[in-house]
Amino acid sequence: MDTDRYKRWMIWRLFAIWVAAAAVVGASGSLSSAAPSMSGTDVGLNHLLVLRHAVIVRSAPSPVATAVARIAMWTPLTRSRTVLPIIGEATGPAGAKWLRVGVPARPNGTTGWVRAAAGIEAETPWTIVIRRADRRAVVLRAGRVEARFPVVLGKRSTPTPLGRFFVTEKLSIAPGVTEGPWALATSAYSDVLQQFGGGPGQIALHGTVGFADPLGTFASHGCIRLSVAAITWIAHRVVDGTPVIVER
Repeated sequence: MDTDRYKRWMIWRLFAIWVAAAAVVGASGSLSSAAPSMSGTDVGLNHLLVLRHAVIVRSAPSPVATAVARIAMWTPLTRSRTVLPIIGEATGPAGAKWLRVGVPARPNGTTGWVRAAAGIEAETPWTIVIRRADRRAVVLRAGRVEARFPVVLGKRSTPTPLGRFFVTEKLSIAPGVTEGPWALATSAYSDVLQQFGGGPGQIALHGTVGFADPLGTFASHGCIRLSVAAITWIAHRVVDGTPVIVER
């Protein structure tokens, strides 16, 4: 998130959890379990894996392949189940089903393989597309445009990274707190900054509380800012694992 704010945001969130001052809304509506096969027949649906336990992501569909990353079962801030997007599938040794998943780690776009048994397959129809040239977010449901919102994106020296990412967790922020009222952390990381005020340089979609920069401009350190109404609308619909695609 923006410089010198990530740390304050994290501290506030932990405090809010302790005193129950801010409510965290769980995955809503659009997440269904027992997704059908990934044959491509369900156009517009994004396939997800809700982890049952911590996993080691590997470079190939095999338990002896090189480890790419270790993913915890719980997200770091909201302590909700980790959800990873499913990109592909393969049959591994002894006929075991493996899934290729997106990984929330540097470098951006990292993927790897996990056993399908490590989680529960699910799906969501929602996709968020960020059009950098237009400074606009387009939200799609099952491939159809549901809403368009102007956004603030990263300035020239700290651009919002391009690529295919996903929502890692949703945070409800108390009224009046900077970056509120919602923040959707993503799997994207700044290509320029390695840290944001002590954080890992993670990119988020969040509100405009505490910022004066007008929507439709390039002014952030890479994060994507939306109006209070827009980020609230999005947060009430999308779930963890929802794709976030940043285009030129």
